[in-house]
Amino acid sequence: MNTAFSLVQVPVIAVSCLVWILGSVPEPVLGAASSPDWRQWPDPLVMLSGQRVTTRKQWEQLRRPELKRLFQQYMYGEIPPAPATIQFDISLVDKSFLNRQATLKLVTITFGDADAPRIDLMLVVPNVRRGPAPVFLAMNFCGNHALVDDPRIPLAHGWLYSSCKGCTNNRATDAARGAQAADWPLAEIIQRGYALGSFCNSDIDSDRADVSDGLWAWLARRRTGSATNSLTHHRGCIAGWAWGFHRCVDYLVTDPDVDPNRIAVVGHSRNGKTALLAAAFDERIALAIPHQAGCGGTAPSRGTIGESVKQINDRFPHWFNAEFKKFNDQPDKLPFDQHCLVALMAPRPVLLSNAQEDQWANPAGQFEVLLAAEPVYRLLKAGGLDAKQMPPLGKLVDSKLGYFIRPGKHSMTREDWLVFLDFADRHLGKRR
Repeated sequence: MNTAFSLVQVPVIAVSCLVWILGSVPEPVLGAASSPDWRQWPDPLVMLSGQRVTTRKQWEQLRRPELKRLFQQYMYGEIPPAPATIQFDISLVDKSFLNRQATLKLVTITFGDADAPRIDLMLVVPNVRRGPAPVFLAMNFCGNHALVDDPRIPLAHGWLYSSCKGCTNNRATDAARGAQAADWPLAEIIQRGYALGSFCNSDIDSDRADVSDGLWAWLARRRTGSATNSLTHHRGCIAGWAWGFHRCVDYLVTDPDVDPNRIAVVGHSRNGKTALLAAAFDERIALAIPHQAGCGGTAPSRGTIGESVKQINDRFPHWFNAEFKKFNDQPDKLPFDQHCLVALMAPRPVLLSNAQEDQWANPAGQFEVLLAAEPVYRLLKAGGLDAKQMPPLGKLVDSKLGYFIRPGKHSMTREDWLVFLDFADRHLGKRR
């Protein structure tokens, strides 16, 4: 494992300046240079004022909102509120999909403004089930068309990674259809009684430091009149992508074929960081599986193994807000660590999934994150982590705070999905 941790009480700091209205442009509360020098992990059950949280009411009314503000102000930036207008256009319903085992729905989510992002949500629901189905909602890298080879599924309309198969000049082509199907075992997900919803991260914002399009350009035009205003104190791709998860949840809770109380979110790597953030901030999400999410997601910022805060900010400056970069060389001064983000999931289940060769994501540090989040789960009488040390390779720890590590590298595979399904069976209830 990496360096040992302990939970410490943080110094007293005035918190009146922390209150700001979500949707306004937040100002930083403390500059990194003036932050107390916390050399150990902040206690998730101690307020910035020094008050210890000892009851569910204090957690829900005081500490949880405080942590949500801190994460937005110091790291991820603002997660924008829901827009005033949201529209769902169902362009296709095919009840004979996958040899009549499933129903395919293509849903376009818009926001009453031609300049706003447009989300193409693909939803596949099992036909054999008792009542509405639990659903995995997952954000993908290369477009819905890469998950299933079906010409009816629209090609992703935004910028794509050059590493996406069948992508030319960062745009999707028909050659990309079904290119990632082996890593998204849709038939097995359906056979297990789960629906799958998926959308592409570029529907919300391109994964690049270009502020001229996407969610943040739209918001900048609405707030300042200029799309090139980067709104750096609150702009970050991960927060914007989390907003996309929330808008898809807006649709899912209206679909009669989906159980609104059994929505699970999944993401790999940067999409895993996003899935955890989205779930931590939206209690409509019942379960989160951030897979190999690493630094800025499920690994500690104070960790000594794998990617560091400086490395991730230098390479991907657009993922987080401007304030987070002030901690590049002093992550110990952050008023939280990623165990506090996991704690925001409480009492809901969360699974941190890893691979042995993916040391860049610090699998051992992620296990420590679970240990450090456990006091909040215990306070809420929600169980915790049923392991005191990392499990053997291939063994799922399926407690409320779950952990899994397998042989192999940084990737999301069919085998990973089988573990996701087992964890969901344990906590969402298998009902077919």
